[in-house]
Amino acid sequence: MVCNIIDKIRLLFRKDKESYLCFYRMLGFYPRNIEIYQQALLHRSSSIKEKGRLLNNERLEFLGDAILDAIVADIVYKHFEGKREGFLTNTRSKIVQRETLNRVAVEIGLNKLIKYATKQSSHNSYMCGNAFEALIGAIYLDRGYRVCKKFMEERIIDRYLNLEKISRKEVNFKSKLIEWSQKNKFEIEFNLLDQSVDADQNPTFETQITVENIPAGSGKGYSKKESQQEAARETLSKIKSDPQFIDAIFAAKAEREQAQEAKTEADGMPQQEETVREELLESKKTAEKYDDVERIISEAEEAAFLEESVKASKENKKEKV
Repeated sequence: MVCNIIDKIRLLFRKDKESYLCFYRMLGFYPRNIEIYQQALLHRSSSIKEKGRLLNNERLEFLGDAILDAIVADIVYKHFEGKREGFLTNTRSKIVQRETLNRVAVEIGLNKLIKYATKQSSHNSYMCGNAFEALIGAIYLDRGYRVCKKFMEERIIDRYLNLEKISRKEVNFKSKLIEWSQKNKFEIEFNLLDQSVDADQNPTFETQITVENIPAGSGKGYSKKESQQEAARETLSKIKSDPQFIDAIFAAKAEREQAQEAKTEADGMPQQEETVREELLESKKTAEKYDDVERIISEAEEAAFLEESVKASKENKKEKV
């Protein structure tokens, strides 16, 4: 309370009062370093250059993602006393998933403040959620963990999220894995390994997921969807807890991207050579055309000269006669 009064007095001497008021209405407190919050709203497509490097909200997004995980884990742990680790993990996942963060960002009006290139808005469905994570990162740097947690509890969860309802919502592990892969630019595949029947003649399915062609999680179920969900759950668990797997998929991703770049360059070389050949051929045709025109003009001038000579000779003969 006292801090807000002090910040309100400081606001009288600020030049950009409207920006401070805008963030106050959203956050419930005045920013101390408003530049951090402005950076949190700067999408990569609208990066600005400062001191030789590009400035956008990606670093703040990285920080905010980690802080948000910790804060939500703290809140969920205290709210659901006695619940098992699996339940708490799933509930936290539902709160911090991109779909939820996108909705919350729109609810608080964050989507109207993000600066981005127009062409990005139509196909970047994670922009608002990413900006929300960046905002959390900005709050943490500006005010610390305690204010971050208070913002999440009072401004977000109390107003827009029902923890009891969210905890009962079924987790779509497949969607969550696809969302993770798209955000981090990993290639994943769902492969049906086996389709058979159990002892009671019920159909069973086994699915294995590969990330960058590296085997990840596998799952069995009485439907293809169920086996995919189980395989996705196991894959997400591996991503969070298996450092060797993480190293392997990052190395495979880097190798794939290098191969793609090399192929692009190789594909571009013949095209460039063909363009050069076409240009040389066109130049040759132009030169030949120019030579033809010169030859035609020369022949025409020579014919005209001969005609004039014959005509002059005839006139001379007439005069002599």
